Amino acid sequence: MTSDNRITADFQVPPELSDRRLDQAVAELLPEHSRSRLQGWIKAGALTVNGKQYKPRDKVMLDDHIHLDAEPEAQVTWQAESISLDIVYEDEHLLVINKPAGLVVHPAAGHADGTLVNALLHYAPEVENLPRAGIVHRLDKDTSGIMVVARSLVAHTSLVDQLQTRTMGREYEAVVVGTMTGGATVDAPIGRHPRERKKMAVVPSGKPAVTHYRVQERFAAHTHIHCKLESGRTHQIRVHLAHVRHPLVGDQMYGGRLRLPKGSTDALRDVLAGFHRQALHARRLTLEHPVNRETLSWEVARPSDMDVLIEALRAHVREIAADAY
Repeated sequence: MTSDNRITADFQVPPELSDRRLDQAVAELLPEHSRSRLQGWIKAGALTVNGKQYKPRDKVMLDDHIHLDAEPEAQVTWQAESISLDIVYEDEHLLVINKPAGLVVHPAAGHADGTLVNALLHYAPEVENLPRAGIVHRLDKDTSGIMVVARSLVAHTSLVDQLQTRTMGREYEAVVVGTMTGGATVDAPIGRHPRERKKMAVVPSGKPAVTHYRVQERFAAHTHIHCKLESGRTHQIRVHLAHVRHPLVGDQMYGGRLRLPKGSTDALRDVLAGFHRQALHARRLTLEHPVNRETLSWEVARPSDMDVLIEALRAHVREIAADAY
């Protein structure tokens, strides 16, 4: 647990962790903290066993009492910035945000500032004491939509667990190239691309990944679909749909060159050529509140650029039907 100025916890070593190294045991008991942070607490004496200071490699035994009493310390070194956030829900444990396309989540090479993390550090300074500033899942820069951020350690632990056990529901909508005949499931492992290190790919050695999709609306040469994730691999929806030869409209990395439908009007060409991000929106999020265990669900409407894209594809279908008539 945490208070305003202390991080405290008490555990008894369970049978499955008996005779394990202390640092290994507490990594299992306190997964919300990094191993380096836990080792620092052990070495500083903030984490003790039966009231005594142990070394990280010392063994713990069944029913040993592990006690933690430490001062919060910043987990991030990024700067707070006053950046507007579209907040869908908040309480002392959770912050649910509607992220716009174009906003980078984490500072990185080429994006040292102006990110969601910088905005969070300004709006909710307490997240600096959490792993990765409270972010437990991310959206790509050019993917819009809903995401949750932890504001407390108990929330961080719960959200990570819900993601790992696949009990957090995440639903997306997308527009893909090609006309799909119906919904399906893509169950294909994803890992780093063997040649292009910035890309992901379906590879035999990858981590398990499952994406369900269903058709929402068909157009002349495109399809509007809804997707539901069972796993959360990097670029998962983009990689899986490209794998089944239906890449996302506008996906610069996985979509290949622009493909225009036969008989495209100038208006449709302009919309498709001008759509410079993957047509992917995180629409709905469902989770269990980390404290009161209530099931919560939020939904955010797709942004205007996707509305314009879908309406242009509908208009093209109407024009084809009018010409045929």
